Amino acid sequence: MYIKKASILLVLFFFAVASGFAAGEAEEAEEPTLVRFVEVGWLDIEATTAMTRLVLESLGYETTSEVVSVPVAYQALASGDADVFLGNWMPSMASISDPHIEEGTVDRVTDNLQGAKYTLAVPQYVYDAGVTSVADLADHEEEFGEEIYGIEAGNDGNLLIEAMIDDDAFGLGGWELVESSEAGMLSEVGSRTRNDEWIVFLGWAPHPMNTVYEIDYLADADDYFGPDYGAATVYTNVRAGYTEEAPNMGRFLENLQFDLEMENELMLMIDEGMSGEDAAREWLQDNPGVLDAWLDGVTAVDGSPGLETVRTALGID
Repeated sequence: MYIKKASILLVLFFFAVASGFAAGEAEEAEEPTLVRFVEVGWLDIEATTAMTRLVLESLGYETTSEVVSVPVAYQALASGDADVFLGNWMPSMASISDPHIEEGTVDRVTDNLQGAKYTLAVPQYVYDAGVTSVADLADHEEEFGEEIYGIEAGNDGNLLIEAMIDDDAFGLGGWELVESSEAGMLSEVGSRTRNDEWIVFLGWAPHPMNTVYEIDYLADADDYFGPDYGAATVYTNVRAGYTEEAPNMGRFLENLQFDLEMENELMLMIDEGMSGEDAAREWLQDNPGVLDAWLDGVTAVDGSPGLETVRTALGID
């Protein structure tokens, strides 16, 4: 009787172990195939997000994207309501992103763009008239109307401008930040430059504004925007633990690198009326070599080689 019970227990033990392994294998195989992006209404992030979504959908993933403010983007990642954000501009965004990184609710995967810049800019004719530094602005308060144009409320660049005003830095204590959106701000830039009127605004590269308008960047705002005209690196952020939960996606995001020329070309195509998806498709068909690095070690959702799958999906020979 004892031997029979022992045998039964032994069988149950092995069954439980086997079931555990099977469950573990099933769990490992169930990598999520829905990828939820957040973006923040900036043309560069629209371009890179569209490019990334096109490649992922070619791999068999389903993707969504929601345009929100920077603080809401981080709240969405921290709460698990979004998976990926490609627009962590550093160091200007540090005050918003770093608390989430330090709390462990958001992971910073890797940089996806180097050589960007982010600071205040003016039309070239204003620069040529002698306004080459933020220290020159207060001397021309009448021409500028004591206004600095920013983008959407809560954006990190706006917060830096507000800090300059609050600190009365460079004699700007009485000035006003005009919040709008990227499109709204650039519409104002276009209107002012057509009439040779003065304006100071938040500028950055990569962006078509650098080719559509003749502009230059103001020196000496290092304490707020960082050195070298707000020299920036852009990082990929994900919700905490996402790359462990989705290792194939993690490998892809680690591989994903853009450059200034690529982004400028993509943004100009979108700015001239193409959808983000169409611009990304055309650019990849003309420049398929980037896929070799992006898809190194990455598989499609069905397990097939990622590079071959995407090239086929995009009609690349």
